[in-house]
Amino acid sequence: MAINSLWFKWKSLRLPWRKSFLVGHDLAGNTYWEFRDSLNSGRFRRIVKYSPKTHYGDVKVNPQWHQWLRYVRSDAPTVEEQQQDLIRQQQLKRLAQLADERWASKPSYLDKPQTQQPAPALRTSDATMSDQGRPAPAPEQTGVRNAVEDQAELQQKGGKVKAAKNPWAKHTGVPGADFEPEAWAPKASQR
Repeated sequence: MAINSLWFKWKSLRLPWRKSFLVGHDLAGNTYWEFRDSLNSGRFRRIVKYSPKTHYGDVKVNPQWHQWLRYVRSDAPTVEEQQQDLIRQQQLKRLAQLADERWASKPSYLDKPQTQQPAPALRTSDATMSDQGRPAPAPEQTGVRNAVEDQAELQQKGGKVKAAKNPWAKHTGVPGADFEPEAWAPKASQR
């Protein structure tokens, strides 16, 4: 480790003959460099170098270094700042876990109720709700009520009640299965 720190210090010195300067490193071992680009009017370019053993898909650059690479921040993040960010991420994960546990402990409205629902009241002792105190039905309701009562009387007497025609009876199977196109004969166009 002492050799690494000495090497980092030596490479971070901005000596005039150097083409690239070490700016820092992250906790994953990636190193960040700055060099003068001769093609773009001497502007400094920033890059990251990672271990050659690491696959491209496994390279992770933390947000502070990503900001530095994209010139969002001018100074490089320190090791202490990176460690505090890791602590913040761990605290955030713990708080999210606690929130998930709290959410899971509450009953959901989508779940089936655990208690038995009371049966609906069929009879009441309230005098205002009995048939004697009920107002007279509207005229359109009496017609429907009379038709229903007439059908009930016919059934009791043994008469046949004409069954209501089912409008969907002919539509069985696939829609359009019984469709037959009409014959078409072209007519002369009228002017």
